[in-house]
Amino acid sequence: MEILHGLVVITFVHLLAAASPGPDFVLVTQQTLNHGKRIGLLCSLGIALGLSIHIVYSAFGLAAVIANSAEALWAIKLLGGAYLLYLGIKGLRSRPAAVTANIGDAPVVAPRSALRTVGTGFLCNALNPKAPIYFVSLFTIVLSPSMPLYQIAIYGAWIMLIQLGWFSAVALLLSTPPIHRGFKRFSHWIDRVLGLAMVALGIKVLTTRV
Repeated sequence: MEILHGLVVITFVHLLAAASPGPDFVLVTQQTLNHGKRIGLLCSLGIALGLSIHIVYSAFGLAAVIANSAEALWAIKLLGGAYLLYLGIKGLRSRPAAVTANIGDAPVVAPRSALRTVGTGFLCNALNPKAPIYFVSLFTIVLSPSMPLYQIAIYGAWIMLIQLGWFSAVALLLSTPPIHRGFKRFSHWIDRVLGLAMVALGIKVLTTRV
């Protein structure tokens, strides 16, 4: 498959996957509404970097092994589900924040470090138990045994850019002054609802049969 054709296929498939509701979307929404644009963008960066884990093992053929190993999938499910529960419980414990005059880049609660925020997004994506099955399906479409390493690297980088672009757009939209003002008054309730959604996703991950 020509590289441009492969890029078109990956773009179409991965945009649909990124846009579908899931832990990443819930996390970016929660972090942006609760902490502002900067945190939302950093979280988006972490999510995009988390894809590197799946891209690397997929490129080396491990995705097929993981997808067909009940033990490996169970380990990923356990870690991923537990992490989603942790994030969800944090959201459920949200409290009303002090009102400030700034919107967008200024956080409405205590500032968070960039490294911690990127790490949160990274772990949310890297521990997604659905990723091995998704990536083995995606790479089966565009990869071949004879494909050079540089082409695999291009595909991987492009997938990460798509992920970063989509969630950055979500963060920018939710942090625009009119939308942010509308959500700000009820931010702690929104945080709790999103936390509940994250808990539900975690429970679903843990209870879904491999």
